[in-house]
Amino acid sequence: MQILDTLFYFVITLGILVFVHELGHFLAAKLCGMRADVFALGMGNRLFGYNRVNGFSLWKLDESVDLGNHTDYRVAAFPIGGYVKIAGMIDESFDTDFTGKSPEPWEFRAKPMWQRMTVISAGVIMNILLAILIFWGINYTQGRSIRNTTEIGYVLERSPAATAGLMVGDRILSINGESIGHWDLILDKAYIENSGQDLKITVLRDGKEAALFLPRSSIPEPTAISFGIIPAMTDVVINTVEHGMPADKLGLQPNDVLVTLSDRPIKFNQMVVDLVKAHARKELKIEWRRGTDIMSGMVHPTDDGRIGVGLEMRYNGPITRLDYSLFGALPQGLQDIVNVTKLSVQQIWQMITGKIAFTKNIGGPIKIAQIATQTAERGVVTYFGFVGLLSISLAILNILPFPALDGGHLLFLVYEAIFRREIPVKIKLVLQRAGVALLLVFMAFVLINDIINF
Repeated sequence: MQILDTLFYFVITLGILVFVHELGHFLAAKLCGMRADVFALGMGNRLFGYNRVNGFSLWKLDESVDLGNHTDYRVAAFPIGGYVKIAGMIDESFDTDFTGKSPEPWEFRAKPMWQRMTVISAGVIMNILLAILIFWGINYTQGRSIRNTTEIGYVLERSPAATAGLMVGDRILSINGESIGHWDLILDKAYIENSGQDLKITVLRDGKEAALFLPRSSIPEPTAISFGIIPAMTDVVINTVEHGMPADKLGLQPNDVLVTLSDRPIKFNQMVVDLVKAHARKELKIEWRRGTDIMSGMVHPTDDGRIGVGLEMRYNGPITRLDYSLFGALPQGLQDIVNVTKLSVQQIWQMITGKIAFTKNIGGPIKIAQIATQTAERGVVTYFGFVGLLSISLAILNILPFPALDGGHLLFLVYEAIFRREIPVKIKLVLQRAGVALLLVFMAFVLINDIINF
């Protein structure tokens, strides 16, 4: 049942993102008077579909039937990605039947440069608009909760925070001279507003101010955990329990708070992962809190060091809630998009430059399926927040200037606009085939990496 749920949420999540992306290309093409021959969800052979000439049909179309200006809407065999086949365009289908003929008025190649650029960019634009709509809706319906503390509750060993000299009990007063009034400002100042700069951190320690320094080179990818500090009054909480796994057999439930493992106080979710793995095939004592009751028991982790729980860090200190009007939520949603985009670009750059481990910070279909299922189990808002983040990631990846991606097509058009001549068809085909081949290799690597880290 768990596998079916995971598969369901994976298909739904990817379906939403791919549909919105391809709908952007499709609508832009239609508005510009181009003929869209195929609108496909999935890649590979046609499973079933509909068009106005044949109606609903299974498998392949009769290629002798001319659909004219009608589109074949189809679902293809492999549920990874999708595409819109636009007449007169060299794309991943490698169709060159139109070459050597005069451009028809409805073809991509016959349209003005600005229209071609609009069609190529429309998928990315739609993904961004979807993310804006999601974050706008979340801010309007849920508001924002501000964690009213600057006190550090835990410092990870060998983390940037530990390197800077931050200690449990410190209250962060300022970063690079800018006052810190609550916890949520810390990462904004460290990663967004002071991106690329060294950090000068002022803390209140034992009633006295202390100045600390952290070079930018010591700060890895932008996450609270990697920076290495956890706010005071934060618990490690179970959010999911896998059926039939050791935790389920022991009686652990969602919303239980982990107190100790092997008599060691739990302050941070990675501590749980490390301790459970260290006790693979060994008995492990667990103490947890449910409501006001403290409970304990013994558990036997699996051979690969798992007990079958999903974890989250949950702050339980003073909170200020901000509510937004319908139109007041839009600027905050836009700011969320800007912040997520900055952090995503930073993370991609750090992976490219080797500052962070590529295999630990890239996720494929299995990882997406796992997170989609976990967020869905935590509620609609959490799930759609994840979809919004994925939509931004898809937009960023697609706009990269790489053959077979939207950014690659856009780069071809920019070249043609500057030099006023078309790139030869043979060169386009070579670049497209190379791009597709590299993308397939990349997807295979990501899938293997997912399986290894499953």
